[in-house]
Amino acid sequence: MPSTTDPVTLAGAELAAHAPHLLDAFRDALPRATDVVTRRLLGAAWREDLGHARHILRPARRHGFDRVDLTGPVPATPSAALTDLGISDAGLATELTDAARNLALGYARRAGIDADLRARAAAAGAPDLYGLAATLAGDDQLILYERLATEGHNLHPCGRTRLGWRIPDLLAHDQESPQTRVGFVAVADRLHLGDDLGALLRDGYPWLPTPPAGYRLQPVHAWQLATVLPDRYADLFAARDLIPMGTATLRAAPTIALRTVLLEPDVHGQRRYLKLSLDIQVTSTRRTISVASTRNGPAISALLHRLLAGEPRVLLLPEVAGAAVTATGGRSRDISAIVRGGLTGALLPGEVAIPGSALVATSPVTGRSVLSELLTRAGLGPLEFLDRYAALLLPPLLRLAASGVGLEAHLQNSIPTFVDGVPHRIAFRDFAGLRLHLPRLAGAPPLWPGSVVGTADVDVMRAKLGYTALQAHLGELVTHLVDSGGLDEAAAWRAVRKVLDEARADPADHRFLTAPRVPHKALVRMRLADGGGSGGGGTDTYVPVHNPLHAS
Repeated sequence: MPSTTDPVTLAGAELAAHAPHLLDAFRDALPRATDVVTRRLLGAAWREDLGHARHILRPARRHGFDRVDLTGPVPATPSAALTDLGISDAGLATELTDAARNLALGYARRAGIDADLRARAAAAGAPDLYGLAATLAGDDQLILYERLATEGHNLHPCGRTRLGWRIPDLLAHDQESPQTRVGFVAVADRLHLGDDLGALLRDGYPWLPTPPAGYRLQPVHAWQLATVLPDRYADLFAARDLIPMGTATLRAAPTIALRTVLLEPDVHGQRRYLKLSLDIQVTSTRRTISVASTRNGPAISALLHRLLAGEPRVLLLPEVAGAAVTATGGRSRDISAIVRGGLTGALLPGEVAIPGSALVATSPVTGRSVLSELLTRAGLGPLEFLDRYAALLLPPLLRLAASGVGLEAHLQNSIPTFVDGVPHRIAFRDFAGLRLHLPRLAGAPPLWPGSVVGTADVDVMRAKLGYTALQAHLGELVTHLVDSGGLDEAAAWRAVRKVLDEARADPADHRFLTAPRVPHKALVRMRLADGGGSGGGGTDTYVPVHNPLHAS
């Protein structure tokens, strides 16, 4: 067997067999991908004060919340960087190597995606990617942009980890793939828990099969159905508690979240998203779905709609239904699914929706970032744009926090919309990672027993908001505008602080968010403590970082 530390050797044979046209591009991209993963590891180690990081690293520049730029050469591989840091963890080394391999393949696949988008933009007479997106429906806009967010999580060194997938799986189901599929199983009523998702979907896709009497139709990701279920649920298939539904499938487009897919249009012209269990490790978590998430999602969606009533500039992609299969032996997460609403009919003429994770991606049409294209369209300078963006993002989040909800508003879960490039509205999606401060929350929905989203510690709720919205979200945009747009970073954080000061924030929340040091989610520390690949959604670990909003 080839060494697990050699991505070229591991991937080469499979690429030669399944996509030989990508092999040279993959090899060319590997040094860049390895460098990105290594620098993210070292940056995280610096913020989290891991190993020898503070002794061996000499940052060329420091940004807000202890983000650092590391110029000059870095160790040749993430494994070598771990050695230099004095961290010995074979599992993490494997995950980092996997991330570099997958990122290199993502870069290689971008060449074809970029060429296609340039051709489409030329055919549409669009001078930039925004102009092409404006010709599409809202959910198609999202998919167009999400395929450009090649590097994944902007702070996590394992942002492109997909442990459990081989090269053919990546080619079929990863975020650069134009299409994946959703299959179905019939679940005996006594094992089915939650909403009848099959009946809901059959209303829009009447060709889907009707399950036998006493069963419910349950959607399953095609990879999960083919790879995980046959062995793990062999006893239930043998007992006819689960029945495969033949070749019944729906076409779907993968999103950056992988386990969340956009379904093909139904007979009513509507498009919905399915969040499906996917038993692979992405970042540090296996992406299956808890029973609690399937039951809490619709109730939390209703709560958010109630709390945000009267906010005309906020959209929610609601979780309308969810279901799971209850099985013994810790198998209750593997066939869970959640139906989420889309942007069909929600956007105004000329309004363009861009997932936050794509804002710093490179547009193949102009060669500039998506964010740079927006500045040109809007005719705004970086500081004015940031001021308008922060004024769109933060007030509704602070309003929710004052009511007891810490929304997980990182880039992947946030979808700003623009009119002529100017920030116009913002949509939020995927509520499984938020935190509800139950003592503060009036009319809290009943949560599934053992749900991790509820907390009695108000600082847990505040840390969730501060890390995702200010550090991972606005921090990424500020860093990008400083590096590419000539923005003065101190002025940027003063503008954000002004928005915070003027918003309807609870005074104690405001003090927490503007304290000299604030909690930063310790992504690598959590991975080292957890051992990697646990269920996800549990207790977060934080370290203090310097807050640029304190002095602003």
